[in-house]
Amino acid sequence: MNSLNKLWSKGKPLSEKIEAFTIGRDLEFDKILAKYDVIGSKAHATMLAQTGLIEKEEGESLIKELEDIYQIVILEDFEIPEGFEDVHSWIEAVLTERLGDTGKRIHTARSRNDQVLTDLHLFCKDSLNGLISQVENIALLLVDQGEKYNEVILPGYTHLQVAMPSSGGMWFSAYAEALADDLIMLQAALKVADQNPLGSAAGYGSSFPIDRDITTKEMGFTQMKVNSFAAQLNRGKLEKTITNTIASIAQTLGRFSMDVCLYNSQNFGFISLPDELTTGSSIMPHKKNPDVFELIRGKCNLLQGVPFQVTSLTNNLPGGYHREYQLLKELLFPAINDMVSILDILEFAVSQMKLHGPDTDEEKYKLMYTVEAVNAEVMKGKPFREAYKIVGQQVESGEFQIKPGEQKYTHIGSIGNPGFDEIRKKITTTGD
Repeated sequence: MNSLNKLWSKGKPLSEKIEAFTIGRDLEFDKILAKYDVIGSKAHATMLAQTGLIEKEEGESLIKELEDIYQIVILEDFEIPEGFEDVHSWIEAVLTERLGDTGKRIHTARSRNDQVLTDLHLFCKDSLNGLISQVENIALLLVDQGEKYNEVILPGYTHLQVAMPSSGGMWFSAYAEALADDLIMLQAALKVADQNPLGSAAGYGSSFPIDRDITTKEMGFTQMKVNSFAAQLNRGKLEKTITNTIASIAQTLGRFSMDVCLYNSQNFGFISLPDELTTGSSIMPHKKNPDVFELIRGKCNLLQGVPFQVTSLTNNLPGGYHREYQLLKELLFPAINDMVSILDILEFAVSQMKLHGPDTDEEKYKLMYTVEAVNAEVMKGKPFREAYKIVGQQVESGEFQIKPGEQKYTHIGSIGNPGFDEIRKKITTTGD
């Protein structure tokens, strides 16, 4: 790799050892950012031409070549050629090779700092929109499963003790509504990402008479990050906002997966999974292990730790750019990829789950109706504390009998009225 072929080069070579260390995994992530770098460069070329900073014909030539480069970088087998430190220097080199001095003018009035930041904002916008779509699909699927298994009675638990009657409808739709809350966080993260930082240069603006409204419109941002210094301060904040959001989704899906692992075990037996979703044992022929949900649970636990890593990396850094920000990609990109894969496999798995529920006549489940019995006594006119004591004494003496359905659940959000339509509305109107 030739260190003289760098955007920042002043004509003196850099130690290859230092160069390899400072570049790190950046080329790996720059392949992902390449198409966004082209999009940003096209917007920048358009702005330069419209403001008269370059000739109109130069702008047209740059845009034409950038469109050709775009078709290259979106190919699956695209690799940044050896000898280039990053995708930015490669694109500028290609433009220069094809257009001469016109190609060199693409870097007028911008810094690699706002170039990278723009790429990140565009990438994060796309990624968050994709996650929003995936989470909505999973949430709606869970509501559908809730309606399908609404009549299946499940024991509700507190302290892992049988507590009160619940249902398949309540269980599935509870996690759907939790994902509706996660969608609120995703929409908030999208608003943070949906701000154009281009034009902030190295963090303090440019003395060129640029027009940032043009690039904001060209790239499809809703608004710009107004203060140039604030744009650079967003490094770390953008990543923390998104990884916090991913951690929240991970908490929801991790707990759901834990429930599935419990309910699939023989000691519970509420769920059955098809053979395609389970693995076996090398020595126990009867085993059907819920490996998919165990791995989801594990990945979700790891994802909940990523925001702490972002905090550790960026905490107490002063304003302005610092090279630590490069390492944020190593936290953000895998976190997004892991969440995408989790949501993809979960949608496939949840659609195939079958919910049976337990035999509620079993001795261990009969006490989940004690609250119904207490409420029945209250409805007959007894004070709650007196009714509580009566049923408590029946339990102690072994005289309590199962009385399912003695009290009807009618309020919204209960097993008698889960509120599927209301939850669907929450899911589908989060971004309105």
